[in-house]
Amino acid sequence: MSVEAKICGLSTPESIDAAVQGGARWVGFVTYPRSPRHIPTDLLRTLGARVPKSVGRVGLFVDPDDALLDKRLATGAIDMLQLHGSETPERVAALKGRTGKAVMKVIKVAKPEDVERGIAAYASVADRLMFDTADGILPGGNAKAFDWTILSGRKLLVPWMLAGGLTPDNVAEAVRVTGARTVDVSSGVESSRGVKSIELIRAFLDRVKAL
Repeated sequence: MSVEAKICGLSTPESIDAAVQGGARWVGFVTYPRSPRHIPTDLLRTLGARVPKSVGRVGLFVDPDDALLDKRLATGAIDMLQLHGSETPERVAALKGRTGKAVMKVIKVAKPEDVERGIAAYASVADRLMFDTADGILPGGNAKAFDWTILSGRKLLVPWMLAGGLTPDNVAEAVRVTGARTVDVSSGVESSRGVKSIELIRAFLDRVKAL
């Protein structure tokens, strides 16, 4: 089975094109003002329109209220919600019903119990899970990996993504250890914080395609 990739935190037409042309299955747009990858609504609309239908468009949110979601979804640029905050299972279920969009809940991982609790709480209400490192100032994109062996051998009934500190140099090892079939990268393909490198995007996707 092949491995799919999501390139998150995109903010320019050039980075969108590099992700699409390189074979990314998903692209991600950040809605979180404290993040250096945050983009305004008008730019979201423009970039989302640039993405072909074969590539999923993910909107990253941190404890969003309904007004913010409505504003962002009105752009027509989001196919799936990525919830990176402290959203409860009830909130996840409510957002699925309210928006009609697929929802991915991020599980912050520092120890094995985090994975177990996250699966128990969200696997029945989210369409996907993402496992990301709990260590960082921002909700995501902190360029830090957690102990991948925590996920070794686990069988989940819901699709999931691996995130946190992935780079072109370590993604093959991360997949080998965790068994991930979808990987997510943001800071690992940046030339500086919040600035995507076209070369690193291509390198990451090339490494993923070789798996």
